[in-house]
Amino acid sequence: MFATIILGVVLLYIMYKYLSPNPETRKLLEKVPGPKPLPLIGNAHQLRMGHAKMVQTHRFASMFSDYGFHKMKIIFYQVVFLYRADWVEVVLNSMKHIDKSPDYNFLHPWLGTGLLTSTGNKWKSRRRMLTPTFHFNILHDFLHVFNKKSHILVDKFKGKAAKGDEFNVFQDIALCALDIISETAMGKDIDAQSTDSEYVHAVYRMSTLTDTRMRKPWLWPKFLFKMFGPGHEYDEKLKILHDFTNSVISDRLKDFDGIKSEMIRQEMNEQSEGGLGEKKIRLAFLDMLIYMSDNLTKLSIEDIREEVDTFMFEGHDTTAAAMNWATHLIGANPEVQAKVHEEIDSIFGQDNRDPTMEDLKDMKYLECCIKVKKNIVIKLRNLILLHLPSWVTIVFLFIEMRNVTRGLTVVVPIAKTKTIGKKLCTSFQSRTRHPYSYVPFSAGPRNCIGQKFALLEEKTVLCHLFRNFTVKSCQTREELRPVGDLILRPENGIIIKLSPRV
Repeated sequence: MFATIILGVVLLYIMYKYLSPNPETRKLLEKVPGPKPLPLIGNAHQLRMGHAKMVQTHRFASMFSDYGFHKMKIIFYQVVFLYRADWVEVVLNSMKHIDKSPDYNFLHPWLGTGLLTSTGNKWKSRRRMLTPTFHFNILHDFLHVFNKKSHILVDKFKGKAAKGDEFNVFQDIALCALDIISETAMGKDIDAQSTDSEYVHAVYRMSTLTDTRMRKPWLWPKFLFKMFGPGHEYDEKLKILHDFTNSVISDRLKDFDGIKSEMIRQEMNEQSEGGLGEKKIRLAFLDMLIYMSDNLTKLSIEDIREEVDTFMFEGHDTTAAAMNWATHLIGANPEVQAKVHEEIDSIFGQDNRDPTMEDLKDMKYLECCIKVKKNIVIKLRNLILLHLPSWVTIVFLFIEMRNVTRGLTVVVPIAKTKTIGKKLCTSFQSRTRHPYSYVPFSAGPRNCIGQKFALLEEKTVLCHLFRNFTVKSCQTREELRPVGDLILRPENGIIIKLSPRV
């Protein structure tokens, strides 16, 4: 009993020291609307898990929609949920306020301080360094991987379609996305769609363990995470992930001279011909980092690993979720699916070739289905309001703007910003709606560096899927039960039935 009391006091002290805002912030927060907190625990009693958490988030957003924001307090942790698009713009579009919230610290053991989690001069230098790696010519070279892995997925689906049974498609698409990011980020074919890999299991398990720790304050201290939580399993999975990445980096470093020569050749080719030349080597993101490291003088092996691990983490979960939601929503709207089929058929006809960059550019309707824009897919867009791949963007502020000051975490619930944006920023279907009412890739200086990569991948995989099959969604929207973990995922998966197209 005594030990429990001591443990509780230590935990409260840690939370007060690291999470409590300064007196000026607390005074300002008294004027901010929000659900009434209880003494000491604040609004902790109103926190929910799983799908109930999403329901609660949307309920509070509706309750305080006229204000455009509301606060919540979890013991000493003060959070403001921000919905108004014009205020979201002020926060996200600032070069001064680019620090992430303390929540991202839980990713540091896995991702280090790579592009996602770093701040200050390190983030600025890495952003400048990494931006050229998403140049159009490099993305063009990745298209081969998108198509190759999509074929594997389609072949798996042909067997399922032949049986005519309903099945959960979520994991199949997620493994395809993991295959794609592994080969494009590391140059390593892990064959996630066909083999049972220790590395693949570790990737998915780490996401779950990290989310579990984030949701339980008593597991935040490392020693408590190991004593009362899955800390030992976390360390085991972390070792698997880091050992794998380190081994891949080591193998690629052995061919540093070859990578350097190829990078120089491609740069000279682009300068002399002004376009895409014939490449002898298909380079991965890791190869470009090794080239930029200048034989490890500018980037260490640890620097390279944290960026590769970051792109492995960011580059498969979010795209997988987006493709799954799109598959369900298109499959649930026959008239939308008919237009997707019509567009694909108009591009390919009877030709069995893989889609090219030009083909993907021509898939404007499919892109609208993915991005949910303009007036083209009104019915689909009305459904996707609650189903965006990243459910929040969190920004930790050190500021004195718009009644917000240092020591406060601001949460931008992307889906609800879009919904509230419909109410506060003219008609949702109007082209004049506020641009920050829809920020699925965030916005401003810390927007997603890989958004073009993600969109091309999603269009390619979905093109192969709807080119070969007619999809029938077997769930209602209510049955999907979205859950806000590290990504927004359906609690019960995505259940579909496939019919071959003739």
